[in-house]
Amino acid sequence: MVGQAIADRFELEELVGSGGMSSVYRARDRLLERNVAIKILHEHYSRDDDYVERFRREARAAAKLSHPNIVTVIDRGEADGRQYIVFEYVDGQNLKQLVQSRGRLPVRNALELGVEIGRALAFAHAQGLVHRDVKPQNVLLGGGDVKVTDFGIARSLDVNVGLTQTGTVLGTSEYISPEQAMGREVDERTDVYSLGVVVYELLAGAPPYTGDSFVAVAMKHVSDPVPSIAQARPDVPLRVDAALQRAMAKDPDDRFQSMDELVAELEGCLATLGEPDAERTVMDAPPVPVPAPPRRPESRRSRRRRSRKPLVLLLVALVATGVALGAYFGLRGSGSAGGGGGGGDGSVHLTASNAYDPEGDGREHDEEVANATDGNLKTYWETEHYSSDTFGNLKDGVGIVVDAGRPVRLGAITVASDTPGYVAKIEAGASSSGPFDSVSSSETVGDSTTFHLSVPTAQQYYLVWITQLAPGLGRAHVNEVTAGDSAQ
Repeated sequence: MVGQAIADRFELEELVGSGGMSSVYRARDRLLERNVAIKILHEHYSRDDDYVERFRREARAAAKLSHPNIVTVIDRGEADGRQYIVFEYVDGQNLKQLVQSRGRLPVRNALELGVEIGRALAFAHAQGLVHRDVKPQNVLLGGGDVKVTDFGIARSLDVNVGLTQTGTVLGTSEYISPEQAMGREVDERTDVYSLGVVVYELLAGAPPYTGDSFVAVAMKHVSDPVPSIAQARPDVPLRVDAALQRAMAKDPDDRFQSMDELVAELEGCLATLGEPDAERTVMDAPPVPVPAPPRRPESRRSRRRRSRKPLVLLLVALVATGVALGAYFGLRGSGSAGGGGGGGDGSVHLTASNAYDPEGDGREHDEEVANATDGNLKTYWETEHYSSDTFGNLKDGVGIVVDAGRPVRLGAITVASDTPGYVAKIEAGASSSGPFDSVSSSETVGDSTTFHLSVPTAQQYYLVWITQLAPGLGRAHVNEVTAGDSAQ
């Protein structure tokens, strides 16, 4: 829809995000000559009265919330059968992108962000609304401001209102409260829980619970013990650890009973840190090195185990040496699996180079490319959001290019992904901008998939070429790309 004008006023300039229910564009308001964000309900939902009412409810809910830390609603309407909401445009990144690019944040910055988000949510609660989908993706950072957005599944705190019925599980599993995961009634303490999870992620660099599916992660929120941020990161004060433990308590009655209470405690934690050394924002504060946890006094059992440890290590070392020698001489006898002779140790470290979208605008989340070879399975490069049913009609594919550092004949490449089910293959070429030739068969990517390559001549650049999206998903993640064996 880029290039179209909604209601003859809002000219769509760029798709900035897409979800299961709607897409968000940066648009130009021709009347007031300013940038705005416009959320448009997907066309097939515009014929569903329930989805249309939920969309309208989001506009009404957000329009009630005039607060410096909440994205402002400018307008809503219908044009050519499509529902839309117009918001202020925040030029910046969301909090999830910040964590993915920087990793764990300094304690002060994480607490300051938690306070600002908490103030926005406390204001929403005072207006009778609970957000129910508090997550870093719904916190925008721009121009030094923190803005909470996306009240798409917000509910009135008045449980007698028809649309506040329980039994429907909505939200994002990494941040969902136990009661919400079980389809029970929710109140402001649900947002308290989710904000506790967000602050934990800011400090740890990853959410407390992860898993292979929505249900697996949601059940961890229901049944797994509340993790300690002080154990994950020993430089976090114990008072902060206690605050997050209470915010993420399984039973809502054991949590802070209001968002104001949680904000007050986070402010108290900030006060104990003393005055900052210099005025600077979260965007320019350097990452904080994490010291090793203190050693605990050694018990008698530990000493007995330690006395047996040298013998165990010796046996392990002997076995490992035998395996290594066997592998070495096996490879020497059979030749490199990558095909062809040649010396060298066959060790290749891949570095993500660029996204590849020859049939589009040439860009495909270029700012996330480095995530595909950063050694962290929790970060990823993501395709743009498409309809999985029409992706193949729009283009032959999109992909990400990795650089081997020198021309080599790789024997295998392994792709890890947390969005399994898409189809991809590996191609190779002499330039990061192409052209590329296929060097593997197409495979359906799982959690970790190894592509076996047949590379006729040494190439420096290898392309993970995605040709089909997983049914119903609309996007694909490449979390990590690693090289197998190779020959020079």
